[in-house]
Amino acid sequence: MTTHAAPRQSPAPVKTSPAPPRKRANGGKNTDRALAVLSPVLLLVLWEIGTRSGLLDERFFPAPTSIFGQMITMIQDGQLWEHTGASIQRLFLGFWLGVIPALVIGIVMGLSRRFRAALSPLISGTYPIPKSALLPLILLVFGLGEMSKVAMVAIGVFYPVVLNTVSGVLQIQPIYYDVARNFGASRWRVFRTVALPGALPSIMTGVELGAGLGLILIALAEMVGAESGLGFMIWNAWELFQVEQMYVGIMVIAVIGFAVALLVKEIARLLMPWARS
Repeated sequence: MTTHAAPRQSPAPVKTSPAPPRKRANGGKNTDRALAVLSPVLLLVLWEIGTRSGLLDERFFPAPTSIFGQMITMIQDGQLWEHTGASIQRLFLGFWLGVIPALVIGIVMGLSRRFRAALSPLISGTYPIPKSALLPLILLVFGLGEMSKVAMVAIGVFYPVVLNTVSGVLQIQPIYYDVARNFGASRWRVFRTVALPGALPSIMTGVELGAGLGLILIALAEMVGAESGLGFMIWNAWELFQVEQMYVGIMVIAVIGFAVALLVKEIARLLMPWARS
């Protein structure tokens, strides 16, 4: 009688479970943040090396260390605070002067076909005009005072916000309006509960673009008709060939633009909790 040995079972392969999605997402965000910090640092290091080695002309591209030294000097004597404060104040006033009518007009244009038909040619026709070309007209109307700078910012903010708002309202599915009307919602309730939340992602994109354009225009307006502000500081430094001071103004504008973009993104995250994922 022959006996058969039981077949030897091979060990079951060890399965490695993939990393949890949340963990991978956090790792990706940390990598993105590290890249966002390292890329400008790397640029400054290469710039410093290029200037020190003579590859870059120091008259036009001074070393970043000398620029930061000039920045510290201007901070200590209060000059940089004065110009930065003047520009931020004009940017703040012009932003609200442009964004509020843009939001109202954009949502009404999105909801009303007749209103849209009446205003679309005006907005689409004037939008391609370079806003810098309007500066002489703005100076003619408002003079060299503060209002001309504020108006330039308002014009720059208005167009991106109104166009993105109209686009956002038009992208809302009609069924949401039908449901609201079937439940007897008033026009104001439809505006507040359907149109505004539905268009919010596009609106925030327009706000970010408008704030950036407003920052560009305020620097431009200050170069022409101002005695304070970052634009004036840059232009004055160019006239006196103070290149380090000119770069200080450019860098501060870049920092303000970056800070504004972060602020808008944070506000959007708070206003749209459903879009965080």
